Amino acid sequence: MAIPDRGGSSARGPRALSDLLGELFAARGLSRLQARTDLESAWRTAVGEPASKWTRIESLDRGIVSVAVAHPVLLEELRSYQRARILQALRLALPDAAIHDIRFRIGPIDESATGDRSPNPQSGSTENRPGRNSGGGASPRPRRRGRSES
Repeated sequence: MAIPDRGGSSARGPRALSDLLGELFAARGLSRLQARTDLESAWRTAVGEPASKWTRIESLDRGIVSVAVAHPVLLEELRSYQRARILQALRLALPDAAIHDIRFRIGPIDESATGDRSPNPQSGSTENRPGRNSGGGASPRPRRRGRSES
């Protein structure tokens, strides 16, 4: 017994559910969202939890990962000393992404991810930072009250 033709669908035959879902995800942009989530997870694993709190993936475009970093010292550490190791870890974790470079820049990081907005991940405070006081260095000692100076 033949199945009646319903608008040409019988010419293609049955399709796997995974194919249909893949097309749906692509049409709705969900595959890009999953790729972004995978990249962020691979980034956290590659740089480690402390450094990942002070960085943010901005984009992956033509194999170049762009990363915002909250502090210049961390940026220099990542760019100069850890770039090759991070790049290798990302390539292993995401072979289909064809990542060939990482670009770092100073930029804002989501406050909810860090909890503390101090620019130095180790200090936890913005007070007594060199260059922020009027003298450019350590602040002058406060005067003692109640005693006259001679």
